[in-house]
Amino acid sequence: MPIAVVRAETFYLPPSNMPRDAWADVPAAELVWRWIEYRMGRRAVPPEDTVDESYYARINQNRWIADCTSCGSAQVVSPSDPRYACTECQWGWCALIFPDDIAAVEAPLLPLKPGFRNWWHPDDPNNPDRPPEPTPDPGPMGEPA
Repeated sequence: MPIAVVRAETFYLPPSNMPRDAWADVPAAELVWRWIEYRMGRRAVPPEDTVDESYYARINQNRWIADCTSCGSAQVVSPSDPRYACTECQWGWCALIFPDDIAAVEAPLLPLKPGFRNWWHPDDPNNPDRPPEPTPDPGPMGEPA
């Protein structure tokens, strides 16, 4: 059976000295904050604010991730809790855009080795495979027709 695409709830796990379900009550988008607290040995408080911005989730080397447009950091995310708040720059909670059919996106990737599993949302302006926007043909005077 192929390895599943990694999501926040299977990536940000409690340390081995704690029960595996110790963070079961934490929403998937907030698990990174709990994990950062443990790894950094200091309190990490998610922002209270939401920002009027949406990010596209993508698959990068077998992980669902979102990139921060403010500082460029990224973290593992989950379609079960489509929110993102950056642990680096503290950018507020943003909505995440996932594909309508997660299973249909993941299925063709599963036969690939995990490091080769990559996918970009077709509407994501950062998608390197997105066709460029057509430029209008100039009219006879060099202005768009």
